Amino acid sequence: MPEAPKRSLLIIGGAEDKVGRVTILRRFVRLAGGRKARLVVIPTASSVPDEVVEVYSTVFERLGCASVTSVDPANRQAAGDSELVERVDDATGVFLSGGNQLKLSQLIVGTPLGAALLRAYQRGAVVAGTSAGASIMSQFMISMGDEGVTPRQRSSQLTAGLGLLPGVIVDQHFDQRARYGRLLSLVAGSPSLLGMGIDEDTAAEITDGRALTVVGSGAVFVVDARNAVTDAHEARRDAPLLVTGAVVHTLPFGATFDLQTATLTEFVEKHTDLSVSSSRDRHDTATAAAALRH
Repeated sequence: MPEAPKRSLLIIGGAEDKVGRVTILRRFVRLAGGRKARLVVIPTASSVPDEVVEVYSTVFERLGCASVTSVDPANRQAAGDSELVERVDDATGVFLSGGNQLKLSQLIVGTPLGAALLRAYQRGAVVAGTSAGASIMSQFMISMGDEGVTPRQRSSQLTAGLGLLPGVIVDQHFDQRARYGRLLSLVAGSPSLLGMGIDEDTAAEITDGRALTVVGSGAVFVVDARNAVTDAHEARRDAPLLVTGAVVHTLPFGATFDLQTATLTEFVEKHTDLSVSSSRDRHDTATAAAALRH
C-alpha cells in the first residue's frame, strides 16, 4: 500500500513578519513545495481583501513561488463555485488571512470550498492560517469573547470551525491581547479539549495532527484541563471561574510537543528576531503593503 501523505498545518498567531526575515512565511512556502509550490490565498476574513492578496502574493513571489492565486467567495453560494473549488484542489499550499473568524465560519464551513480545504489537508497540501485564519483550524472555534487574564463564566463563544485540528481550541494574538482568561474559561467548560494560544509572529507547525513544533519570536501556550477542578458548571454569568490543577505549557521557538500525550518531546534553544507588531489586521496589512512597495 502507498504511504499516507504527511499532513501539515501552520497555525500563526497573527502579525507575522512580512518585510524582514519572514521566517514563518518562508516556512510555509517551503512546506508547500518551494519554487514549485502552487499557492492559494483566501482573504475572506479581512475587511481589505484586495490588499491582503497583494501583500501575501508579493511576499510569496519574493520567496520564489511563481504560482499564487486567490479565492474569495462573496457568500455561501459562491463557496460552491466549481472554479474556486478547483483552485484549492490543485493547490500545494493554502493560506487563510486574518480578519473576522465568524465571517470565515459563515461563508466557508460546511460548503464545497470548506470540503476542498479538508481534502487539501488530507492529501498533503499545507494549510496555513494567521489570526482569524488560525482560529478556524479547530473543530470548535472561538468566535468572540472578552479579553483579560481572569477566566469568567460565559465570557466567550464557540462556533463551528473547519475541523482540521480536532481536540484543540486555538486562540491568537495571545499574549499581546491578554487572552488567557477566555481560553481558560473555554477549556474549563470543555476539559476534553486542549487550549492553544499563539503569540503574534509565532506559529505552531503541526504534523499529522499530533507533533507540534514552534516557529517564530513568541511562544505557544498550551493548557491541559483534563484533570482540573472547576466550578464552570455552576458559576453565575460573568463570575470569576475556579480553575485549579490545570497544566500549563509555554513553548518557545525550538520546542516540539506531542498534542496527543500533552508532553514536551524536544527543546533546542533558538534565538529569534523580537520585533513583533501588535497592530490590528487592517492596519497591519496596510503597513506591510506600503513597506513592500518600496
